Amino acid sequence: MTFASGSFTPILTNSLIASRIWTPNWRNGFFSPFNMVHTFASTRSRLLKNKNHYKRLTLSSCSRSFSCQSTALSDINSTSHTVSSNGHLRYGRLMPCPLQNSPPRVEHLVVTKEGPVLEYICKALDLPPLYVEDLIQFGAVYYALVCPKPPPTASPEQIKVYEEVTDPSILRQRTSIKGKTVREAQKTFKITRADEIVEAGTYLRVHVHPKRFPRCYDIDWKSRIIAVTDDYVVLDKPAGTSVGGTTDNIEESCATFATRALGFSAPLLTTHQIDNCTEGCVVLARSKEYCSVFHGKIREKKVKKLYLALAAAPVPIGILTHYMRPINMAPRLVSEDFVKGWLLCQLEVLECKKVPWPSSEIQRTYNLEDCGWALKDFAYECQINLLTGRTHQIRAQLAACSAPVVGDSMYMPAAIAEIVCPGSNPFGKNKKLYSNENDKSLAIDEWIAQHGKEPSVAVGLQACQISWDDGQHCYGARLPWWR
Repeated sequence: MTFASGSFTPILTNSLIASRIWTPNWRNGFFSPFNMVHTFASTRSRLLKNKNHYKRLTLSSCSRSFSCQSTALSDINSTSHTVSSNGHLRYGRLMPCPLQNSPPRVEHLVVTKEGPVLEYICKALDLPPLYVEDLIQFGAVYYALVCPKPPPTASPEQIKVYEEVTDPSILRQRTSIKGKTVREAQKTFKITRADEIVEAGTYLRVHVHPKRFPRCYDIDWKSRIIAVTDDYVVLDKPAGTSVGGTTDNIEESCATFATRALGFSAPLLTTHQIDNCTEGCVVLARSKEYCSVFHGKIREKKVKKLYLALAAAPVPIGILTHYMRPINMAPRLVSEDFVKGWLLCQLEVLECKKVPWPSSEIQRTYNLEDCGWALKDFAYECQINLLTGRTHQIRAQLAACSAPVVGDSMYMPAAIAEIVCPGSNPFGKNKKLYSNENDKSLAIDEWIAQHGKEPSVAVGLQACQISWDDGQHCYGARLPWWR
């Protein structure tokens, strides 16, 4: 079924979906991860004065919280904890950045009468206008012309609302979706202005508690700039920050803060990613054109990345090969044996030397988490040439070799579990034979449960050098935090 095509202007977001929605169990996966989002290019500016109406999908959500505390903001009081009429906390503004993250909260609304998006959200969620304006500026409000299909975990009431607003007889009356398939009309886009008008039937997703990055406010960003050229900026990214932001927070990112530190009018653009808990070299493009150029160099394998990893145990010199499960959620599972459809992961360990374990003072400074590793006299600093660039690749591969990265609260607990009870890892060298797929599936679920949460600030991992075009451009980071 196809339905006057609407006008959408594409912009590129630099992160995947961060919050798991429509399901109370975050490990069940994402609702729909989109890398491309659009601005809502409405040409209408009128504000309706009549009472707004809406239908609300009270759907549960769950995501990980960011527990880092900002020392620079320690003298600022936290948000008020008074309770509003709907039982949620009463809100003021998103800034200043709170010392602690609020519990995750993602809300889903379906509009039943055209009106300004700001008023709808304020009334539906009992939020003050300034707070909603902040959410929109952070990139925490999304819409779709047609409500996406709920997952199997949705309640009968939620399914009823979905069926009502997506009934073909209703959709045929909406000129905004004529010429589009239902699938096209269900794509999610970002609301970019508080005065946007949303029509009846529009689906809204509001990330009420965006993931926050308080460490952004502790950093002297000018001191982290390695190089500035006409085409790009090379940044020594601090641990505990996001390169380009998250699905619900594009404001507190390295790209945004580096842009401001350099006084640029045009925003810097992300060309590649490293984990939030990793520090080191990242390249930010000064134009869309160079962003595309650098992406091409990555595809053509003209970009070389060297890492320093602080491992809890010695790592053999040479190439390590694993295969990563192609599911876009943490933890990333890797297998030592080839698995059809899984992604090749390769890194080359160039050097591995014994060094002192980080002192207690350094651990406190970088919020390094005690993950239960027994021997803490020495660690092993490894220089690694990353041959394939998968998310969490170094962390997952070293953990699979029983040499997890120091401070890695996600992968170290699983590595310890395999050491204590060989065979816990259904994809490791001590893996068991399973009589049927159900038993193996249960073993995989148990193995996932052995992993911990994402590190709050730092792990022993640094992108120490990046180069491209056969070394014509080569940049290095400062000494790693553990030295």
